Amino acid sequence: MPEDLKKNLSEAYDRQSTQRNQTQTQDWKIHEREAFLQRLKGEKKQSLLEIGSGPGKDSLFFSQKGFDVHATDLSEEMVQRCREKDLKADVMSFDDLQFPEEHFHAVWALNCLLHVPKKNLPEILRGIHSVLKKDGLFYLGVYGGINHEGIWQGDFHDPKRFFSFYEDDTLESILTREFKLETFHKIPMEQSEDGPTHFQGVILRK
Repeated sequence: MPEDLKKNLSEAYDRQSTQRNQTQTQDWKIHEREAFLQRLKGEKKQSLLEIGSGPGKDSLFFSQKGFDVHATDLSEEMVQRCREKDLKADVMSFDDLQFPEEHFHAVWALNCLLHVPKKNLPEILRGIHSVLKKDGLFYLGVYGGINHEGIWQGDFHDPKRFFSFYEDDTLESILTREFKLETFHKIPMEQSEDGPTHFQGVILRK
């Protein structure tokens, strides 16, 4: 990923770290988390990497359920919020995962890979594939239903963030070049003008 894009994202999320740490988690996100937890428990998975962890709410949830969790984020302020929750956390970009191959049973990525330029996504997926153990599970959650790439002018963050959105068939095609598709479901969302039409929740297997 371009360094200027990473800098833009880290600055935007540094400035939002306190607010995001205090915000209540939405019900549908709690449901997504719980459903993935049940699948992990059913398969006796034990370790989980979260990329784009933000203030660590999801990492804390999985940690409290007994998982060995490692949180990563581009934002130093977000990583600090994670460490305040006694989580293992490091400043790390998802295009440079500094872990051994086949290290984690699962990867959780909620609303972070939508910041990846489309040309860079296949390489990042290969990196995630590499750190997953054989038969490992990868949860990917993004907004989509439209085709878009670039700075989102309606964004309330400062600086405004870069987004890539995909139509369902396109996203599935890209993901299944690296992973086996377990589930792909959609959650309708209130649409802003020209914005994404729904959330795409995907569970993939190495």
